Amino acid sequence: MFHTDRVIIVEGKYDKIRLSAVTDALILTTDGFGIFSDKELQRFLKTLAQTRGLLILTDSDAAGFRIRHFVTDIVKNADVLQAYIPDVYGKEGRKAQPGKEGKLGVEAMDAAVLEDALRRSGVFSESGAAPAAPVTTADLYRLGLSGKENSAEKRRRLLKELGLPQRLCGATFLKALNAFLTKGELEKAVQALEQS
Repeated sequence: MFHTDRVIIVEGKYDKIRLSAVTDALILTTDGFGIFSDKELQRFLKTLAQTRGLLILTDSDAAGFRIRHFVTDIVKNADVLQAYIPDVYGKEGRKAQPGKEGKLGVEAMDAAVLEDALRRSGVFSESGAAPAAPVTTADLYRLGLSGKENSAEKRRRLLKELGLPQRLCGATFLKALNAFLTKGELEKAVQALEQS
């Protein structure tokens, strides 16, 4: 059972139930798009972000990313980490048919996948260690992940190899890479892609 003092934000009650199997952290739901109109919950999240820090874990579909960006925007420059689940296609057992994009959400992920997502968010990093040099946009260009022919395809393949959602792009892509990899690890991953 993983522990963090951060408050974990998920979309719905089934996500919360599933995640409760791997962490004893405080888990709050946005009630899907309910967060957009719930001013009280918005104020509460702002306070929690300032006092305890947040970890956002939403589905890897468009709706999940919309909620993720909304929460990140409302808490402004507060202490927020992001956790991502991979794009896995299928249908949740409790639903009659797959979601709009056909991707499984947090509620359908294996415990090992959720544990990995939490670990990769950096929430369990040891304090006191010197931070690694961050991956920069110049690194992305140098490695052919931006600004070059076939960069989009190379990014897509890298995201798939890393088990990250295909929807990551731009600044979010760079933030995710910095949350999950050192510059050296990224270089090795790109080299492995080029050799495959």
